[in-house]
Amino acid sequence: MQKIEMESFGKINLALDVLYKRQDNYHEINTIMQQISLRDRLTFIDEEEEFIIESDNKEMPLNSTNLVYQAWETMKSISGINRGLRVIIEKNIPIAAGLAGGSSNCAATLQAINQLWNLKLSQEELMTIGKSLGADIPFCILGGTAQAKGIGEKLKPLKPFKDKLILLANPGFGISTEYAYSKLNLNGNPYDIDSIIRAIEEDDIYQLVAKLKNRLEEEIIKEYPIIDEIKNTMIQHGALGSLMSGSGPTVFGIFDDQEKLEFAKNILSQRIEKVYACTTI
Repeated sequence: MQKIEMESFGKINLALDVLYKRQDNYHEINTIMQQISLRDRLTFIDEEEEFIIESDNKEMPLNSTNLVYQAWETMKSISGINRGLRVIIEKNIPIAAGLAGGSSNCAATLQAINQLWNLKLSQEELMTIGKSLGADIPFCILGGTAQAKGIGEKLKPLKPFKDKLILLANPGFGISTEYAYSKLNLNGNPYDIDSIIRAIEEDDIYQLVAKLKNRLEEEIIKEYPIIDEIKNTMIQHGALGSLMSGSGPTVFGIFDDQEKLEFAKNILSQRIEKVYACTTI
């Protein structure tokens, strides 16, 4: 019985601009995605026929709505191989949190099946398959630091922005991507994404934090003011900058001092259960 263990990493958006709504009802975006060290651990075990998914997180759907299941179905269809799979997920990334946890699990599943079934698909081929399942999945396969356009699937790798200190705080509820976009206000000028790319290329954390922006944040904060409270708490206790990640509600802060990060983490942990220290990778 073959078994593969994989790590499935989260992501944050260092900037997220939404340009317009397309005719296919998706939104055209321009964003900088950054992989982080917060991760789930997945174990894949080859099975004869049956698909089984297990998790230590009771909030996780264990049926066909899970992207892991959809990845298995897609790989069966593409390869013509009709084998089962058992997936055991140790969940650390919060669900519906703006951190691409589900997309990352899906990406890991595509990669694991590629190995288990000896399909010999390239990274580019896996990214194309991932695109059919979700806009963030190609980035989760690519990893690192990247600019994403289109609906998030057009990726341009950037210079790695590694080892930056990140504090994450999730207020304990989920926000679906669809809901976040339904509240979107498209007024305003496009963000200066190029200046963030320059900051990354120059490894200038101070220039980067001055440009942190998320088009989805303004309207979501109106409904969930705790997001703004978390941002302010991080800034008050040493974060160089703070922003809601993706469609929210998770907030991240960027620090240049480990002691300040730990102090801010302790402050936030007094009122918020899901607080994590991690780094960019």
